[in-house]
Amino acid sequence: MPMHLSKRQISRRQISTRQVSVREVSMREVAERATFQSFANCYLREVDPGVPSAHQPECGGALVDYIEWSCAAAAASLRAEVERHSLCGPLRFGRVFVRRAQENDWREIAPLRALYLMVQECYAGMGAERADALRHEEAGLLGRVLTSYHGMADGLEAAAGCGGLNFIDCEQSLIFGHWLHPTPKSLQGITDWQRPTYAPEHRGRFPLVFFAADAALIRQDAAPGCSLPEILEALIAPDQRPRLRPGEVLIPMHPLQAEALMLDPAIAELTATGRLRCLGPIGTCFSPTSSVRTLYSADVPWMLKFSLPVRITNSLRVNRMSELEAGVAVSRLFARTDILARHPRFRLIRDPAYVTLALPDRTESGFEVIFRENPFTRGFENNGVTIAALTADPPPGTHSRLERIIRGLAARSGDSIVEAGRRWFAAYLDCALDPLVRIYDELGVAFEAHQQNGLLDVSAGLPSAFYYRDNQGFYLSNAHRDRLTALAPETARIGGLYFDDCLIQERFGYYLIVNQVCSVIARMGQDELVAEEALLAVLRERLERLATELNGVGGEFAASFLSRPTVAAKANLLTRMLDIDELEGEDGRAIYVQLPNPLFTGRRAARRGGIRAAAV
Repeated sequence: MPMHLSKRQISRRQISTRQVSVREVSMREVAERATFQSFANCYLREVDPGVPSAHQPECGGALVDYIEWSCAAAAASLRAEVERHSLCGPLRFGRVFVRRAQENDWREIAPLRALYLMVQECYAGMGAERADALRHEEAGLLGRVLTSYHGMADGLEAAAGCGGLNFIDCEQSLIFGHWLHPTPKSLQGITDWQRPTYAPEHRGRFPLVFFAADAALIRQDAAPGCSLPEILEALIAPDQRPRLRPGEVLIPMHPLQAEALMLDPAIAELTATGRLRCLGPIGTCFSPTSSVRTLYSADVPWMLKFSLPVRITNSLRVNRMSELEAGVAVSRLFARTDILARHPRFRLIRDPAYVTLALPDRTESGFEVIFRENPFTRGFENNGVTIAALTADPPPGTHSRLERIIRGLAARSGDSIVEAGRRWFAAYLDCALDPLVRIYDELGVAFEAHQQNGLLDVSAGLPSAFYYRDNQGFYLSNAHRDRLTALAPETARIGGLYFDDCLIQERFGYYLIVNQVCSVIARMGQDELVAEEALLAVLRERLERLATELNGVGGEFAASFLSRPTVAAKANLLTRMLDIDELEGEDGRAIYVQLPNPLFTGRRAARRGGIRAAAV
């Protein structure tokens, strides 16, 4: 580069020599805006609600709503356009503006640059001494924001043609992640060159890495009706099965975890002595699901859930022994009742078996593998769609999956869009709300049924069944403890299973209603299918009916949710700000904050500030 060129000329020349497609720039802009939107929605709920305002554009026209935040640490203010309001979902932000101290005019700023100011303000608001002590966490949060942004941009590039309604297409379609998380697509521990294989949005497929271990090292368990040897046989075709030495047992492993384990000195010692052998990649190719670490193949009746040396959103993803044991124990518990038969629209996807390597002085070795039932094998791939995929923001120029389903339903039935939407929502509550509240009432078991853990059978258009997955998400009521321990005595010794109902009902309300049902309502409102107010009224009536019909803890839950002016919600930004791994905390509990309850009847007269709620 000639030394006489100015910095501006150098910059222009560097840009011109790099061929950047219009699509690449466009996808980056979409990712940048989506990154700001998820972060800003968390920021206004957990850190600073901002000041609502409305102004008329210089060119005239209707008033535009804004949220304004003071960023004292940067001696600046931010103003974000509110393109769309929601009673129970995220605000839709448009352009972002900044005004520095001593300036009169607002000027547009790139969303990521606005985020830098917001991250700085997150910590400055804690006070100088504490902010200085958390400088490492501040840098870490900013890094995760940027990692999440790059993950969205890469996912958008890979999203073309992935609009199906089968199980794995939907699992791999969550380009933007969950809107109530400040870094929804953050993956720490996966390199850029590994993402195309292991990140679900890229739709990679790969074989498992197998180890042969001395049977004396193996720790395993399975619920009745499950055979670990038969499960392992299903993973490898007969002509590909490796030759084992006498007294050896196979253990499958995610390739990323296998590589990390081989660097462990204790594992290396076992390998050196011949008690453990790495056999390499063998057998069927699997695809990563939305959780990244749970793998699926349509040709195998089992999914496999592994520990990974990867920090995904809030946590390092490690299978704890208590979770392995809980999956088997709860499988036994439900096998000894008829409750699933009495609630046929509810389907429990069990985690009824596990295997691991037991090492001295370690609770977990890293070899923990959970075997999960796979109801979506070949021929049944369309029977389960994660609710997170139905409610997710679609890629630019496309419609959400939920909108496509409801418009298709209306076209086939001749109903209006509103009629079809209300009918779909009622059928959804029949599957996803009523059975879960009734099971909690009758059995004392509540589920962490957030939108990623819940799946719907929408193969006929209307929801016909709800599937629940995840052995980290069981809440067993202390009020039902005697009965539950009589059915499954091992549940008494597994930590993190039994809770008082006051805590269960708070968490159950967040996961089932705030996180899941409200996401459906917000999506239908955003897509202009049915007004949010109308759907909230349907939900309110359904909870009122459950509160009247049920006499136990489920009825208490329904009644208490309606009577609370605020509801608990997971504070993902505060969790990230303090660098808390929620799975390492006591009973896996994260930080929670209180948000206005959209179902509380007194809320109508207390709309936030002067912002006008947009009705569909």
